[in-house]
Amino acid sequence: MTIAVSPDAHPALVLNADYRPLSYFPLSLWSWQDAIKAVFLDRVNIVSEYDVLVRSPSFEFHLPSVVSLKTFVKPTRQPAFTRFNVFLRDRFECQYCGGHEDLTFDHLIPRSKGGQTTWENVVAACSACNLKKADKTVSEVGMTLAGPPFAPTVHDLHNNGRLFPPNHLHKSWLDFLYWDVELDP
Repeated sequence: MTIAVSPDAHPALVLNADYRPLSYFPLSLWSWQDAIKAVFLDRVNIVSEYDVLVRSPSFEFHLPSVVSLKTFVKPTRQPAFTRFNVFLRDRFECQYCGGHEDLTFDHLIPRSKGGQTTWENVVAACSACNLKKADKTVSEVGMTLAGPPFAPTVHDLHNNGRLFPPNHLHKSWLDFLYWDVELDP
């Protein structure tokens, strides 16, 4: 099958040399152009292909859907402190009311009172709860938290992320995404 290929179409899942994704969140994906470039630079092995061809005057090529690095890249031990990772740690849920809409994040000890932007002081909060709490502490407003905030491990984020799969999962990726999940007896 040959089709016009847009730059955003047909991304390739990138696996480490041990066949685990480089990253689950965000999922390690390369554009088809970057995947082909890595193939020609001999940096990756093609594990699976799309049923889509790209052509040049001198060759035709099936687009890779899964590639593995030839050299192992040591995974990070501590996840980056980002808005997305705070939401992922808190399962995309307001830590005050349990809502899922219009999420932002809130400092338990407000920055105006010396609170730091750290894993232990920031939680996911809906806009309504964030406005209600304002620049007060949780106890001053009489609100309660779903649980104490903590610095998550990469494993914690992977476990939570399995609850929120990406919007687009190509069937060739499934064998590589959740193979370390405990199987039901």
